[in-house]
Amino acid sequence: MTYVYAILGVVGGLIVLFLGLQFFLVARMQRQKGKPAPELSGKIGQWVSKGKAAMFYFYSPSCGACRAMTPAVKKLAKSRKDGVYPIDISQDLATARKFGVMATPTTIVVEKGIIQQVLIGPQPTSALKQLL
Repeated sequence: MTYVYAILGVVGGLIVLFLGLQFFLVARMQRQKGKPAPELSGKIGQWVSKGKAAMFYFYSPSCGACRAMTPAVKKLAKSRKDGVYPIDISQDLATARKFGVMATPTTIVVEKGIIQQVLIGPQPTSALKQLL
């Protein structure tokens, strides 16, 4: 019977550790709101420097929630032509670091060169459409 209590204690401790880490990540990313967007190059940098709204969706191919959400975001990006940028962090880690992304999926909305919104975790497609 003591083994059961020991196992429950370990599992409970891991749950508390996981929730604390998640809280830390969300709180850290939320502090980005209201700060200037990092300097970006290429087509994305030109779009942001014009002061237009842009949504950056950071994902990883190994993330289950990202695999479910990415096709809808890519479809939204194609329909809008500009302003929605899905970024695979395994291909473009530098941009993710510039924004301070620590978890995937993360959606960041930039308008007039300022970070307006930071969403961590999977989001419904309807909510993403409303962001822009």
